Amino acid sequence: MELHRPAAPAHAHTGHATCRICGSRLRHTFADLGMSPPCERFLPADQLDQMEPFYPLHVQVCERCFLVQLQEYVSPKDIFTEYAYFSSYSDSWLAHARAYTERMAGRFGLGPDSLAVEVASNDGYLLQYFAQQGIPVLGIEPAANVARVAVGKGLPTLVRFFGKELAAELVRQGTRADLITANNVFAHVPDVRSFTAGLKLLLKPRGVVTLEFPHLMRLMEGNQFDTIYHEHFSYFSFLTASRLLAQFGLTVFDVEELRSHGGSLRVYARHDDDESRPIEDSVGELAQREEAAGFTQLETYSAFDEQVRRTKRRILEFFLQARREGRTVAGYGAPGKGNTLLNYCGIRTDLLDYTVDRNPYKHGKFLPGTHIPVFPPGKLDETRPDYVFILPWNLKDEIRKQLSYIREWGGRFVVPIPDVEVFE
Repeated sequence: MELHRPAAPAHAHTGHATCRICGSRLRHTFADLGMSPPCERFLPADQLDQMEPFYPLHVQVCERCFLVQLQEYVSPKDIFTEYAYFSSYSDSWLAHARAYTERMAGRFGLGPDSLAVEVASNDGYLLQYFAQQGIPVLGIEPAANVARVAVGKGLPTLVRFFGKELAAELVRQGTRADLITANNVFAHVPDVRSFTAGLKLLLKPRGVVTLEFPHLMRLMEGNQFDTIYHEHFSYFSFLTASRLLAQFGLTVFDVEELRSHGGSLRVYARHDDDESRPIEDSVGELAQREEAAGFTQLETYSAFDEQVRRTKRRILEFFLQARREGRTVAGYGAPGKGNTLLNYCGIRTDLLDYTVDRNPYKHGKFLPGTHIPVFPPGKLDETRPDYVFILPWNLKDEIRKQLSYIREWGGRFVVPIPDVEVFE
């Protein structure tokens, strides 16, 4: 395929960072969200007066392979060793996981003699459904506090980071997988080359890898700048992800477009020499759509930064107008994306009184950077805010259903992405 590589414009950044896939120097900005703290580093009250680390959220795009990427300002060990995100607190995500396991078991004939491995298995939210079907499982999860929950469910879990080295260890021990699931982890890996090499090693000759990750095309179309945070090192188009897999002998044979996380891809890959799984039409169709949309041309990426700035101004206009009218605003949720949005927009307790979350781990703590307090959901009924600002906007339908009672006092919902919208 012909890649169009125009000369660097005069305004391009001239830092010395290099692309984590192809090694090219990174010279072009995709989005610059200023300085922000690690998005899952919630603060107890006794730490509010201590110095808090802030790092750049400057995302660049490679002019050669078009990987959109953030430098490793914060190491994965700092982010994931003690982690605040537990997948099981979202009902819709559990339903997504259950449907996935049932479908994979049927499509690929998984049974008692198979092994399903999930990389970044979190609290066992997905593997539990394979186990219920009698399919042996293995979880790999670097966050010890989250992995303990999975082990408590009887799900074998290694507390390790996944890569080529761990895959080689498992193969030496006689472990290889019929199915490797990697949901929302591909973007979290700084060394994507080692990670992809590990997938290749761990996979049985007739095995299948499925990867789910936010689709860069949807991120840009939907103005989803808040999904940029230090946990996400890479932002993949289908074309770039397919090329990376191909470099390590893995062929993409199917792809599905999902609604989860604002628009994700589920990519299916197998060994190059496994011709038992023909390449579906979906692969060529999506590749053609991305090419037609300009994803092999640098200019396509360059307009996003100004689009993000316009959105920031509209979000601030909503909050300022609400305050001028004497309205109260509370948040719902304390997701990583919410912390990016609040820090980038400079929204603190002068504009957002507090937020609530179903996860008890976050109760009584404060959001990183903004120091907005986090309460249990019952706080909404106590204070009866005029607006509930939904930070995990990708779950807005689920949340509006859970909180339908706010209409009793005339409360309304607000969603910030793709644009500020108020709902009854």
